[in-house]
Amino acid sequence: MLSSACVYPAIGQNASSTIRPLVSDLFTADPSAHVFNGKIYIYPSHDIEANVAQDDEGGHFNMRDYHVYSMDRINGKVTDHGVALDLKDIPWAGRQLWAPDAAFRNGTYYLYFPAKDKADVFRIGVATSKSPTGPFKAQPEPIPGSYSIDPAVFTDTDGTSYMYLGGIWGGQLQRWHTGKYDKSLSTDLGKGHENEPALNAQVVRMSKDMLSFDEPLRDAQILDENGKPLLAGDTDRRFFEGAWMHKYNGKYYFSYSTGDTHLLCYAEGNSPYGPFTYKGVIMKPVEGWTTHHSIVEFQGKWYIFYHDAALSGKTHLRNIKVRELVREKDGSIRTIEP
Repeated sequence: MLSSACVYPAIGQNASSTIRPLVSDLFTADPSAHVFNGKIYIYPSHDIEANVAQDDEGGHFNMRDYHVYSMDRINGKVTDHGVALDLKDIPWAGRQLWAPDAAFRNGTYYLYFPAKDKADVFRIGVATSKSPTGPFKAQPEPIPGSYSIDPAVFTDTDGTSYMYLGGIWGGQLQRWHTGKYDKSLSTDLGKGHENEPALNAQVVRMSKDMLSFDEPLRDAQILDENGKPLLAGDTDRRFFEGAWMHKYNGKYYFSYSTGDTHLLCYAEGNSPYGPFTYKGVIMKPVEGWTTHHSIVEFQGKWYIFYHDAALSGKTHLRNIKVRELVREKDGSIRTIEP
């Protein structure tokens, strides 16, 4: 059943106090926005009240399905196309459908999603459809060699696609830093490691059929202004989760969340693999614990899709929003104060 959510006020760079959620009849978060066939399609996670106690591993984020939304224009009606994929229809998955992403190639739409398998280990799955709104049919197994959360797929101008993934703490990225799964690392590498290089998101080239990886995962390294790796103790700048990639004027803009310091930051590089040099803050903290975004160009302007918890006041019940992304003449991104 299709339903329409709210029409929100016109957005402007000083209008954050009046920006209303794109969707208000459901709680949605982690919006991955793409332009397909001249329309904006949004692939968010679907928050629910699961009555699970809050913890550092995110057990209270116990989402069970995905909806897809579309918009013909910014400031226009948002259409809910219903359930695109349900947990019960993913053969290998056990629980927690977290932040997804989508891609298109050769007439097929791909929905990438993290879920915990039956052993409670996060893997990345993929589902396909001939429509951007689904329904999507999941592959019987997760992508071989995948782990952690927050898949984001970027297709370069030469047609090559890459996946960025990873999140520490509940996203389990730290459990894989030796190459094997270590359940004892519950949050990060722990005390005494603050002056060691921070954990990085992982990047990998996708196979031509978009169903598997074409190579081993590698670090998407973030460097400071002196060309040195960001350190684990640099919590205002180091990667935590929520990777996104976009390209502007030949530069690769790798953006991400700092997690427990609640910033959206970005770094620039000359290759989709990096290394990326830290450049600054895109958005200061929103209301709610998490922050997760996507950046997309539409009709000659750039927009950032994000979420906050302003409606519910609860960290696990969020709503997606959008506003214009403003750049300076040198390509740097102006910091947003939500």
